[in-house]
Amino acid sequence: MILQIISAFFATFFFAVLFNVSKKELIYCGLVGAIGWLIYLFIFKLSNSIIFSNFISALSISIMSRILAKLRKMPISIFLIPGIIPLVPGTGMYKTMYAMLNQNFEEAAFYGAQSLQIAGVIAIAIIFIASFDTLSHKRTE
Repeated sequence: MILQIISAFFATFFFAVLFNVSKKELIYCGLVGAIGWLIYLFIFKLSNSIIFSNFISALSISIMSRILAKLRKMPISIFLIPGIIPLVPGTGMYKTMYAMLNQNFEEAAFYGAQSLQIAGVIAIAIIFIASFDTLSHKRTE
């Protein structure tokens, strides 16, 4: 579990480097990804649901990114895009294509549907938090 969290930190950190994030923000990006993955692992242990775990983790990553964006006076995308990287269902997409190449269409449909669900809940979580931010701006005006 510790190795997974450290791996999530470095994956997020180096994706942030790839996205040309300033050096001062790289550690924060790595922490967002690592904490998001820690939350994913914790929720998955409790619920045993990949979809729910991804949703809660994406919510937390979105919240952390919003807070850091305000504190560091940076765009939210600086923290959000690299922070979401550990949750992206790359393994599921790989398994989908592998099953299709082996003409195991039942397995391909399962992994494909699961990958789409994960991508969907990540997007919903981001939009959910973004809508709260939009609503709070409208109330203060």
